[in-house]
Amino acid sequence: MKTKEKEKKKTKKPLIALISVLCVIAVLAATLNIAGAYKSNPDKIKSYETTNSYILESTDISAHRSGGGIAPEETMIAFRNCVENTDFKIDVFEFDLHITKDDVLVLLHDDTLDRTSDCEKVFGETDVRPETKTYEELRQLNMGAKFENDNGEMPFADLKGDDVSDDLKILRVEDVLDYLNSAGEYKYIIEIKNSDDLGRKGVDILHQILVEKDLIDRVIFGTFHGEVSKYVDDNYPDMTRSTGIIEVLKFWWAAITNSDSYEPPCTVLQIPYGAPFKYFGLNTATAKVINYAHAHDMAVQYWTINDEEDMKYLMSVGADCIMTDYPDKLYKVKY
Repeated sequence: MKTKEKEKKKTKKPLIALISVLCVIAVLAATLNIAGAYKSNPDKIKSYETTNSYILESTDISAHRSGGGIAPEETMIAFRNCVENTDFKIDVFEFDLHITKDDVLVLLHDDTLDRTSDCEKVFGETDVRPETKTYEELRQLNMGAKFENDNGEMPFADLKGDDVSDDLKILRVEDVLDYLNSAGEYKYIIEIKNSDDLGRKGVDILHQILVEKDLIDRVIFGTFHGEVSKYVDDNYPDMTRSTGIIEVLKFWWAAITNSDSYEPPCTVLQIPYGAPFKYFGLNTATAKVINYAHAHDMAVQYWTINDEEDMKYLMSVGADCIMTDYPDKLYKVKY
């Protein structure tokens, strides 16, 4: 009997320990979730004197991936929809660039063409990267092949060959900038997706194009690659760039600790908002965070915001720009 009782006690100890650990984790998760979901009183937002042209009284509406939620992303169809649609207007176009095998900068968000195009059918292969094909080869693709609207329809899926219009083919950055520049005084957030030498080469090409088109002052440059950010800082001080993810985390920590020694790496803070960050307690849109950014002369721009309640909240606390796949929705929320 004593042996059995001892065995029961031995079994209970690790079970109790496990339950205790799970309780601690649950409490911590709940605390972080509450912290991540906390919303500030807009009255706590302060005003600061600034010369930063991206710190605004009214939130800019930015079409993320050229409004990729309502038209095939980063195609001319999407750009025309944003420009010519009478139901909404936008202030900023956000899009992404990759360099091709023959050094052309084309619009594409992902590292490969698989998610958005019919590259597997055209080339007979998957994981097709733009840098492995020439611009003319990429022009064979239907960049709207995988687009699905909110009704579950895929209106461009069956188009191939000569039936694919120019508006659905891959875009050179020069062509889209020419179109937009002729259509209005838009601002731009342009991200180069390539890293290392390809990323640096992409910066060289992009800078030359922007200078030739007199658009440097209307462009915020972005990258997720620290070495590319450094290359921009070292070689193109006339380019306004935004923060990368590591820089965002450093800023956030400085803001919540109210650091006196923080030095901004650039003048535009581009921050993700919501999941998964809020689940780790990283609330990037409190009055404390926004005030700290503006006090350090940094504009605050949020991505990618597709929820209407999030849009309303961010505008109420002084977001300088909101990037969304649904600029039509954001326009209605704002006006």
